[in-house]
Amino acid sequence: MRIWRSSLIVAALLATTVAAVPASASPLLTQPRCSDVSTTVSTFTMGTLPVAGWRENLDFDGHGTVWVSRLLNNEVEGLGPDGEVRVRVSVPGPSGIRRGPDGLMYVNFGSSVGSTTAGIMRFDPSAAQPVATPFTTGLAGPNGLAVDGQGNFYVTGLTASNIVKIRPDGSQDTAWTAAANVFSSNGAEVADGTLYVSVLADLGSPIVRVPLDDPGAHSVVSTLSPFPYLPKGLDDLTVLPGNKLVVAAFATGELVRVDRNTGAACLLVQGLVSPTSVRIPDGFGGTGPSHELFVTETTGRILKVTITPK
Repeated sequence: MRIWRSSLIVAALLATTVAAVPASASPLLTQPRCSDVSTTVSTFTMGTLPVAGWRENLDFDGHGTVWVSRLLNNEVEGLGPDGEVRVRVSVPGPSGIRRGPDGLMYVNFGSSVGSTTAGIMRFDPSAAQPVATPFTTGLAGPNGLAVDGQGNFYVTGLTASNIVKIRPDGSQDTAWTAAANVFSSNGAEVADGTLYVSVLADLGSPIVRVPLDDPGAHSVVSTLSPFPYLPKGLDDLTVLPGNKLVVAAFATGELVRVDRNTGAACLLVQGLVSPTSVRIPDGFGGTGPSHELFVTETTGRILKVTITPK
């Protein structure tokens, strides 16, 4: 989620919510707990200063490094399994970051206030000192980023009226983009021929499915803030095994699990501080019957959530 939101979005969402729902919150305020799993939360790496240490998004290169966009620091940092920063890559105003099918890391740039040029940059994560170079430009306020198996990219924007599709050659697919008119989309992830996006500027906190081969046929998977629930300010999301999604709720400090088929939702974790991104580690550890998620916060912390089936 970009820190520089419009006043309309802030007024509609954050003024009516709390920074995080306490662990003892009434069930009227949020979804029931997921009954089939237990979760533990630990700190992978500490933050620096709230907001100033903002970690915006993350993804794994599959070879032992997690790459994290630092919006206000104008850089992407690579951290090892010990939580220490190994390398920093200069990127102006980075936001959504994803590994492409070619093994390169792709990251939105120009997401901070005052940016006059925005688009996607890319770099080789295996280089001793990676250098990010432009892949495509001409975007306005890019935020979330997803990529499909053919190397097409999908860029969301908090104030955008649609989702922008970028072809593998860097050109825009304007017809697809015009059909996928989901306003204020935020988190994005591709699975099984479908793009899943969270929507911020909607008090119902919906998650929307967009068929890649028919974007005009988009539909709501689940509405996570029906009255009397608090608007959640949905941010990034990811796909779990078993047809499940996990979405970070920025405003309520939660991770919510959603069934992709039925839309049924339950609370996985609460008590976080403005979580911005959630991803499953790849080539970064995790064994046994449990699953892990890594979560970034505006505090600058990166948290590790261990999910164990009951």
